[in-house]
Amino acid sequence: MSALKDKLKADLTASMKSRDEVRTRTIRMALAAVNVEEVSGKTARELSDDEIIKVLTKEAKKRREAAEAFSGAGRAEQAQAEVDEQAVLEEYLPAQLSDEELGELVDEAIAESGAAGPQAMGQVMKVLNPKVAGRAEGGRVAQAVRSRLAG
Repeated sequence: MSALKDKLKADLTASMKSRDEVRTRTIRMALAAVNVEEVSGKTARELSDDEIIKVLTKEAKKRREAAEAFSGAGRAEQAQAEVDEQAVLEEYLPAQLSDEELGELVDEAIAESGAAGPQAMGQVMKVLNPKVAGRAEGGRVAQAVRSRLAG
């Protein structure tokens, strides 16, 4: 079993003992998402830590989008619940890149790929995605690349 999954299970037990409902609910949901991913496809398999991070990133993004939707609809209580769950999930994710760090990585990827102009965005993204995996949201990365290539 991966170290991250072990940590999630241990934290679930601890949160249940301390009666932390938000943490318990969030970790249960995260473990359920991991289990669904493990059994999807033709054969069941054990996920690596990197794959678990991808699942947790996807769940955190769902929470962020749901919080925005709830707050836009004037449902502050539900929006806060989603924000709380997102905060718990982010404890298990790698630290997000700052705008400066992302900019430096984009510049390196552009230099490495020799790209020029907006039509070369795919080449830059191909080089850049493995470097930022899990540390920056895809839309944010694409926007940074687009702005750098546009000049």
